[in-house]
Amino acid sequence: MSTVSRRALLATVGATATTAALGDIGASGTAHAVEGSPGSRPARPRPVAPVDQEVAAAHSIDYKALPQQVVGVDVEQLMTVHTEADTERLRALLVAEVWKSADGRLPGTLPEVENGVAAPELPAFTGLRRIDRLTVTLPYDLRSVVYLLLPRRPAGHGRFALYHNGHGETPETMQRTAQALVDAGYGVLLCAMPLYHWNPKQLRSPTDPDTLVTPESHNDLGPWETETFSTLRFFLEPLTAAVNHVSRTYRPPSLQMIGLSGGGWTATVYPALDPRITRSYPTAGSLPFFLRSAPPKPSPTTGDWEQRLDRHPVFYGISDFPDIYALASVGRHRRQMQILNRFDACCFNGVGHRSYEPVVRQRVAVIGNGHWELLEDATHGEHTISPHALDVILWDLDVNCSDEP
Repeated sequence: MSTVSRRALLATVGATATTAALGDIGASGTAHAVEGSPGSRPARPRPVAPVDQEVAAAHSIDYKALPQQVVGVDVEQLMTVHTEADTERLRALLVAEVWKSADGRLPGTLPEVENGVAAPELPAFTGLRRIDRLTVTLPYDLRSVVYLLLPRRPAGHGRFALYHNGHGETPETMQRTAQALVDAGYGVLLCAMPLYHWNPKQLRSPTDPDTLVTPESHNDLGPWETETFSTLRFFLEPLTAAVNHVSRTYRPPSLQMIGLSGGGWTATVYPALDPRITRSYPTAGSLPFFLRSAPPKPSPTTGDWEQRLDRHPVFYGISDFPDIYALASVGRHRRQMQILNRFDACCFNGVGHRSYEPVVRQRVAVIGNGHWELLEDATHGEHTISPHALDVILWDLDVNCSDEP
């Protein structure tokens, strides 16, 4: 990306975060040295920002100190991934569980495609050539819609990105993030949780195919979960179909994925299953199970239907989240940056993640093919991808990945 286009991009995000010292933000948010290819022009340094002291003062010690739940937990022993072959083996097992398949391969599902649609249900975007609607019909006639934003001026890098919203978030974060990607020349797939946002709210009853029912939440999906059908398909297959379509139609050199909240869970799990997702940035979306009761607001952090060990004991019995993070990170040109808001108003807040961050990062580094890190964002108290976090994501794509597809 040229200097001019980079400045234009950052103007859409807001003022660049200050390079002041991080204060007590912790090692996971420490600024890296200026990065770039040897012999290349100097790259701009990684954005850093201080802890918002006004927000910090309004929160208890529970948001600033490690919780009791980390005592006696050996995260190294929790992880079963030690080699790249381990990631391939576990990935096949997870895919086989979601799709109840014998071969552990992702399905070749393709969406129904409508080109050049009006989409009044979306926030306003600028700089678009057109919007396409991709509709995926799943078992029980549950339909899921993914919108494809095609930029008027695609960049030479040819990259595409997925943005996945959560359960009930307002559209501001989606609009700001997707617009920044469009401005940087990315094709952008907009995804939403099943039954939420623009997705249809009904599916067929598991006991009476002639009856349409409207679940109130994902926690009502229990009757559809059987030994031969996993409801995780409702969450993950729309992404597979969308990626299949984009890969076949546009052949992008890489696919990035960003998600918030429930979309942050999706942007954690789906890249673990599909190595075509090269770089992922899940925000406020998960914690390992030993930390689920630890955050200052533990109730939302227990997780929705798709997040819970007691609802999906086979899937999460194969891999707890530290292994899932590794599966999403290992591979050529692959990397994941988990983003957690220390003072998040909703979920996955506090600093319990400091107990596993160095272990996962070191394990992926030892495997030697891929990269994993965690950004602890203490610049605000909202449930969002903050301007600072978005600035870091864009920096990572622009600088760290400048010589990659």
